[in-house]
Amino acid sequence: MKHVAVLLGGFSAEREVSLVSGAAVARSLAEAGYRVTTIDVQRDAEALVAALRPRPDVVFNALHGRYGEDGCVQGVLELIGVPYTHSGVLASALAMDKPTAKQLFAAAGLRCPEGIVIDRAELARGDAMARPYVVKPVNEGSSVGVRIVRPGDNLPPFEVAVGPDHQGQVLVERFIPGRELTVSVMGDRALAVTELKPKSGFYDYQNKYTEGRTEHLVPAPLPPAVYEAALEVAVTAHRSLGCRGVSRADLRYDDSKGGPDGLYLLEINTQPGMTPLSLVPEQAAYCGIGFGALVGWMVENARCGA
Repeated sequence: MKHVAVLLGGFSAEREVSLVSGAAVARSLAEAGYRVTTIDVQRDAEALVAALRPRPDVVFNALHGRYGEDGCVQGVLELIGVPYTHSGVLASALAMDKPTAKQLFAAAGLRCPEGIVIDRAELARGDAMARPYVVKPVNEGSSVGVRIVRPGDNLPPFEVAVGPDHQGQVLVERFIPGRELTVSVMGDRALAVTELKPKSGFYDYQNKYTEGRTEHLVPAPLPPAVYEAALEVAVTAHRSLGCRGVSRADLRYDDSKGGPDGLYLLEINTQPGMTPLSLVPEQAAYCGIGFGALVGWMVENARCGA
C-alpha cells in the first residue's frame, strides 16, 4: 500500500480552490486503497519537511498559485528526494512566469497575443497599447487579477489588475476577440478541447469556480482542422516548457479568421484544478477516464527530477 501525502491549501490567492482540489484527490485516493495523509501547507519550510517525515512514497501536489506551482515547493521535494506529481522545478517556474513562457512558446512556433511587460506606475499614466487589451499579473494563475481594458473604461487598469501583493510589473497583451478554449494534456496525450462560455463577462476567477456561471462545451464545436490544431498547440506547449504529468493549455480562438490561424495560446497551467468544476477531470471523463483513474495515474507517474 503506497503512502501518498497530499499537499493542499497553501498561502496563495488560490488557497480556497486548492483546499477543494486536495480534499477531492485525497478522498479518491483513499477509496482506491492508498494510505493518504493531507498537509495544509503554511509559509514554513521546516514545518513542511517535518510533516513529510517519515517520508511518504509519493507527494500529490494539489497546491495552486505562487509558492505551490512555481517551483518553490517542488524544490523542497527535490531536496527531500520524494517523488511528486505534476511538473518539475524548472517547468513549473517557467510556466508561472508568463513573459518567459511566452518567449519559449514563440521559439516553439506557437502563436501568442502580442504583449509587453510594463511597470505599474507607467501603466497608471496611460494606455500601454490600443484598447482593448488585457492586463494581468506576471505570475498568478486562475485568472487572479486579470482585467480586460475596453474602450470607454475610465478606471486606471492597474488598480483592478493587481493587488497589494503585486508591486512592480504587469503583463499587457492585445485582446483576442472570439472564443475561450482549453485543452488538457496527460503525459504526451491531449485529451479534448473544451469551449468555455461564461454567462456574463469573461472567464475570470468567479466564473471559473462558481457553479452555473460558465457553460462547458466538450468537445468544443469547432471545425475539425481547428480542433486538431488546438490539440497540437497544447502538446507542443507542454513539451516546450518540459512539463510532465498533467497540464492544461488555455487558448483564444478568433473565429473570424475561419481556420487554425485564429488560434492563440494564452498560457499553460502546470497544476490544473481538481475541483468538481475543474476542466481536466471533465475532459478525462469525456475520454473514458474516471476521476479515480486520473489521480491514480498521476500518483503512479510521479517522480523527482526534470
